[in-house]
Amino acid sequence: MTMLRERQVLRWRVAASLAWSVILLPVCCVVFIVLSQIQILHPIQWLTDSISDLTSSYTIFCLLLISAILGLQCTFLMEYYTVVPSIPCSRLALIGNTLLPHRIVHSLAHVVMGVLASWCCAVMSKGKYQLIVVSCTSLPSEDESDKPSLCLNESHLFQLLCGAFFGYCYSLQYFVHNMNYLSFPSIQQYKYLQFRRCLPLIIKQSSFQSLYFTRNYAILYYLFGNIPRTWIQTALNLHIDRQQPSLDTLRGLLNLTVFYQIWLSGTFLLSAWYMVWIFFRIYTTEARIFPVQTSFAEEAEKCLPFILSSNTLPLVKYLAMQDLVLLSQYSPSRRQEVFSLSQPGGHPHNWTAISKECLNLLSSLTSRLIAHQEAAASNGRMKVPSSPKQTRKSSSSSGTSLIEDSAEQTQKLSTVPRIGIPSLLKTTSLKSSLDTGSPFTPPGVKRMSESLDPNTPWHDSVQSPHIMRRSAKLWTSDSSVQKNGSEVSNLSPVTLSPVCNGAKQGIFSTWFQHKLDQTLFNKHHPEASSEDVFADAQIHIWALEALSHLVAASFSEDRMGVVQTSLSAVLATFFTLQEAVEKHFKLPHASSKPVRNPGSLLDSSYKTLRFSLRAALKTAIYRITTTFGEHLHAVPVSSEHQKKLQQFLDFKE
Repeated sequence: MTMLRERQVLRWRVAASLAWSVILLPVCCVVFIVLSQIQILHPIQWLTDSISDLTSSYTIFCLLLISAILGLQCTFLMEYYTVVPSIPCSRLALIGNTLLPHRIVHSLAHVVMGVLASWCCAVMSKGKYQLIVVSCTSLPSEDESDKPSLCLNESHLFQLLCGAFFGYCYSLQYFVHNMNYLSFPSIQQYKYLQFRRCLPLIIKQSSFQSLYFTRNYAILYYLFGNIPRTWIQTALNLHIDRQQPSLDTLRGLLNLTVFYQIWLSGTFLLSAWYMVWIFFRIYTTEARIFPVQTSFAEEAEKCLPFILSSNTLPLVKYLAMQDLVLLSQYSPSRRQEVFSLSQPGGHPHNWTAISKECLNLLSSLTSRLIAHQEAAASNGRMKVPSSPKQTRKSSSSSGTSLIEDSAEQTQKLSTVPRIGIPSLLKTTSLKSSLDTGSPFTPPGVKRMSESLDPNTPWHDSVQSPHIMRRSAKLWTSDSSVQKNGSEVSNLSPVTLSPVCNGAKQGIFSTWFQHKLDQTLFNKHHPEASSEDVFADAQIHIWALEALSHLVAASFSEDRMGVVQTSLSAVLATFFTLQEAVEKHFKLPHASSKPVRNPGSLLDSSYKTLRFSLRAALKTAIYRITTTFGEHLHAVPVSSEHQKKLQQFLDFKE
């Protein structure tokens, strides 16, 4: 029932965005008709022709058809929106994402809508673009001089195919640039102010993009334009007007009148689509107020704690978290409802549900960061290669026994239970566990022990072209605070591989795999993996801000002390997340900040979410420490977190 109600709210917002787009559509049509019939030397005739065209029946029909196209556009926007962007790690993955079945349907639908919109533009422009069939200016042959002949209007066909090309390009960039991603504004403004700010960007983006698409379409039509033209001519049994230059030639493509008409039609089409898209983003990301508590049991599903903890639409959950942030900062009366106790019973159900959901979100992000660090550190795990000397020994009988002993010893090492040990003792304990002085020790284990010893020549030198020493593994620990304040550390075990991949696969296969990874389509983007980890960081930023503001406000507003019971868990979660974030930024390419274009209509804020979360996390901790001050020393936290807390209290972090 709740899901159905929230979908109805979303439909009403989409309907409002469509209504405003349809209201502004006649204004766009007036501008298009006036500019398509421009006559600078005859302004009076230009004005009268424009007014007569605006009041004609075919213009009204085109308005209705374009309104239906915008309605279909809103339907696709509602079906394909997301609050978490899709970030491919390579060009091959990007191409694969565009070839998904539902995205192919999106592209085909926009191709059809582009053709219909271009037909409307051709009809409203009148002149030689209005009809696809025209009378021939020259007869095709002398034998048919007494028969009327019809020819194909290539200018009209050129514009229809251009609309199909524009529709496909728009659909392609819709997914490539994550235009289906809804980014919530950091500053709350009226809808009118948001649209007024975006209107110049819409015109600029549509104009330049139409120019870019027109250039690409002209090149494509120059190469393959004769194929659809011949097919349409044969299907409709039409002739070619030899008096008019063909548009798949340089003379035809250099016609400035045709170029201007195509560019203007493309600008009108893209402006209408971008306008619907902007209205959809403005209305769907508009802040919504959820009640914190209610006196009626049947309305409990509408309350903020229930929405946050339920499995509802992702957009509704984001709106609820956004409302929680605004509540924690600007609404003292609603904060009192969060800190209130239930009657009867006297339990802090509201605070418990809200804080639990926020802490779960932050803990899940911490676990994801630790897993990402483990995956990144797996490239630095030590692998013991096989030397040519060992290969030669393996061909003899004595070498066979040595290999069997080595395999048996490796199997014994793998069956030893893995115990978490301190990071400073890993190398020492591993070296001591390998008895290199025994005459029965396999040579592979001896070389592994020598590689761990910094005094041996194996430590910093390479003895074979197939051997490469990798950096040490990044060890991560997951500290959890117990009731008595003790710290538990879970460390990942060491993984040893007795044979390197190059020796196992061969020189050719290793070279081929390396070349495949370096190809144009399979080359991985350095920052893509880091951006993918923080793809949904917006809701985590809100969780940080909401918790920190509520905890800081509880210092003077929490009369029952409900926040004090979970202050230890909040601090421990914040410090653990900060440790994971700082370790993540030490990885390669994690701290490289992409360049943002503030004058672009397309939003790329998702690429910098990791930096926003890092700043929000440090700000949240400072907000709590500056509010409570030295009182935080009474909060039971681990010794490691106590040191971190003291650094924040001394403003040294």
